[in-house]
Amino acid sequence: MERPDLLPDPTAQFGRWLEEAQAAGVTMPDAMTLATADAGGRPSARTVLLKGADAEGFRFFTNTESRKGRELAENPRAALVFHWQQEPRRQVIVSGDVEPLSREESQAYFDTRPLGSRLGAWASRQSSVVPDREALERAFAEAEAEHGDDPPLPPWWGGYLLRPARFEFWQNRPNRLHDRFRYTRVPDGGWLLERLAP
Repeated sequence: MERPDLLPDPTAQFGRWLEEAQAAGVTMPDAMTLATADAGGRPSARTVLLKGADAEGFRFFTNTESRKGRELAENPRAALVFHWQQEPRRQVIVSGDVEPLSREESQAYFDTRPLGSRLGAWASRQSSVVPDREALERAFAEAEAEHGDDPPLPPWWGGYLLRPARFEFWQNRPNRLHDRFRYTRVPDGGWLLERLAP
């Protein structure tokens, strides 16, 4: 991979690689590791699903009272890692500031989720301690009894937008001489593209 192979807009370049991963049959190409840190700088990471990427940024949804939600409230910066181990064996890292999406946008996405997932959002107070599996199943049954087939958006559930300040694109190559390029946002709103040692 050489510089002319890369698009000037890193979001467009990401879109191209995502499409190529999908075409190659990569398992769950939209799965990404979300890395956050609390106010004291203690990091944590977990896998979530990308629900949209455009000129504004990268969107994902979760319980806002979960560990990641609390950390984003304290320290609204994060990194995303897409690791496609299957051919074409690539990795993309995206980092930047994170902000909550509007309730309207969160509602619009919530309405597209399967009924079980919407009820699950009511039943599971994500990251909180539960005594056993039966407690979760009772909470689900209670949510189903209360909300039926039209559960509203829980007040503790919503979306986030990561506005990228930096991208890294990594392509596997022989002898550990991988291709690695970094895009960094510059003050005029454009992007500085640099090759990095692997």
